[in-house]
Amino acid sequence: MRRYVLKKLLLAIPILLGITVIDYLIMCLAGNPLDMMSGPRITQEAIAVKASKLGLDMPVWQQYLNWLNELMHGNLGYSYKSYQPVSQIIGSHIAPTLLLMGVSLLVGLLVAVPAGIYSAVHRYQKRDFAVVTASFFGSSIPGFFLALILVYVFTVQLGWLPSNANGLRMPGAGGSVWDVVKNMVMPVAVLATSVAGSNIRYIRSAMLEILEMDYLRTARAKGIGRFRVINKHALRNALLPIVSVIGLQIPTLFGGAVIVEQLFSWPGLGLITMNAVLQRDYPVIMGVCLLSAVVVLAANLLTDIAYALVDPTIKY
Repeated sequence: MRRYVLKKLLLAIPILLGITVIDYLIMCLAGNPLDMMSGPRITQEAIAVKASKLGLDMPVWQQYLNWLNELMHGNLGYSYKSYQPVSQIIGSHIAPTLLLMGVSLLVGLLVAVPAGIYSAVHRYQKRDFAVVTASFFGSSIPGFFLALILVYVFTVQLGWLPSNANGLRMPGAGGSVWDVVKNMVMPVAVLATSVAGSNIRYIRSAMLEILEMDYLRTARAKGIGRFRVINKHALRNALLPIVSVIGLQIPTLFGGAVIVEQLFSWPGLGLITMNAVLQRDYPVIMGVCLLSAVVVLAANLLTDIAYALVDPTIKY
């Protein structure tokens, strides 16, 4: 296991390097930050001075090497708009994103696991068709559309929940737990719907395959209770593909959080990412992209390690 983990960590280095190269090229093709400064009151001399100060007058490859050199020294750069360190901006916004993603993943799995088992146990019945239809609905409905529906129902019509988390503070930073919970309900519902919708079918398929195994027929023939057969013997052996799917949910949640946080003004990484893209704030964009890549690679590694914990027969 140690050799496997070390090999994966060493392999992550060129992968991260390739991701940063692609991200930087795409970012530069999208436009120059200096274009945002153009206007009747801004002279070309002022723009040239600004370009020289930010290093934007250099070729793209040299700009990337300068950014990479700063990264090797632990410096993610400074925002072009707020002039704050990028590490400080990310540090102040990562906690709300992790909270939103963690709760959404937990809620989605709490819905998907029992629903998938229930659907598999009652396969080809009306109850099975109803669960599968709901899972297709959850995985196919666009997040922004579901968010707008929830805002219309629970904010505009009923007035129960706030639709804007602007100015929200986390507990310990001057905010209350109840305020955080109220502002989290709709964003979590949007993300958890997607997680549950995609996972129900995987869990159902895994359970259907395991339920046909000979050892489960033997367990039932010995008079072991149905609850123990399904939740102890079948579920444990169906966890391996489920663990794989859970690991793949991390990048999906990161991508969905960008849209959801923008819609609900949730003060996380998704919100600052959208603002940085609209303002062409290169250092912030690269900092968030690098963090996202690290999180995805770490999630894949942890998923592989979890394989061994779930199935001891696996050898690396």
